[in-house]
Amino acid sequence: MSTPLPFLTGYAEPLLAQVREHLAAGTLGSSLARRYPEAHLIRSDGALYEHASALKARYLRNAPALSKVAFEGRLQIDHRALGTLTSVSRVQGGKLTAKRELRVASLFKDAPAAMLDMIVVHELAHLKEREHNKPFYALCDHMLPGYHQIEFDTRLYLTWRAQDAAPG
Repeated sequence: MSTPLPFLTGYAEPLLAQVREHLAAGTLGSSLARRYPEAHLIRSDGALYEHASALKARYLRNAPALSKVAFEGRLQIDHRALGTLTSVSRVQGGKLTAKRELRVASLFKDAPAAMLDMIVVHELAHLKEREHNKPFYALCDHMLPGYHQIEFDTRLYLTWRAQDAAPG
């Protein structure tokens, strides 16, 4: 029986076979570390807010403002929620105001810098494009060139972390 790879659902079987070989040989983590040697220094919610705000200011000037950006320990990685962008509407003084909150799974505090950027860019793109469609992914690639490869490598990273954390 082949090893289940929940973060890689939908990819071609020959590619999945390569991933299983790397997992069995114990080389997936070191391979990713060579490809993404750059760590980030973003450890606090404030630093994450500044980082996301800088990306938003550079690429999405006309998009709605973010009221909060934070690392979130309760996001269910096994349900593919690596980050979320929520909009909460409230009535304040007779006006309807919307607050947008971007949350990133806490495990990205220790992930390579490019992978944290990929999650932040993905969630920021939802400010302009709600659906995962061609314009959405074009915007992601505009904000982070090579987005698709980094997204795939992030899936590999999650697969490696899940296998590394598995008992036995």
